[in-house]
This record gives sequence, structure tokens and C-alpha cells, in this order.
Amino acid sequence: MIKYSSIMNIQYYSDDIEEFIESLENNTIAKVLRTFELLEKFGNQLGMPHSKKVGNGLFELRIRGNQEVRFLYVFQKGQIVIILSGFIKKTMKIPTRELNLAIKRKKDIDCT
Repeated sequence: MIKYSSIMNIQYYSDDIEEFIESLENNTIAKVLRTFELLEKFGNQLGMPHSKKVGNGLFELRIRGNQEVRFLYVFQKGQIVIILSGFIKKTMKIPTRELNLAIKRKKDIDCT
């Protein structure tokens, strides 16, 4: 049995992410919070179906349900997860606007 003892600290890049979460349906909010708990517990060991590497240090947190929700995030200094953006997924690909926003925000912080 593998034990994961390190707990990640999840931070939002800006208040608009928290506002986005609060705008979701109640059952979706519960799924988001549960998936955040998994990310806190497993960190970069969290894989599909919950997390997927996008590239260039960006990861996609995937919440399935009535509302398909995605969060783009990065790891910083090994123990911190920074949620860069959140959106409702309507197409197969990550919207260019959301990807560009996450890349811009990633550049604004010192990611290691």
C-alpha cells in the first residue's frame, strides 16, 4: 500500500476563481471541493481521470458531471498548487482563451 504523507496547499491565483466556483451548481461545487481534496492529498501523483498534464508545467483538473468543469493549475515549490483558471468545458479542446490566460498567469508567478 502506498502512503501519501505530503499535503499540498491549494491557492487561487485570483478572486475570480473563487467567484467562478461559487457560481456553479451546488452538486458541482461539492465535486470540485472533493477533487481539490484529492489534489491536496496526492499532489503530482494524481492522474486520470482527475488530472491530466497539458504541457509546459500546466495541468488540467477535471470534474465530470452535469457541468463539465476544468481548472488549469501549476505546482510551485513542490508543496503549493496554484489554480490559474477555471471554466465550464463545452468542447473537446481547452478553449484558447483559457489556455492563454493560464499561460500568462503562469508567467506572472515563479513556478518551480
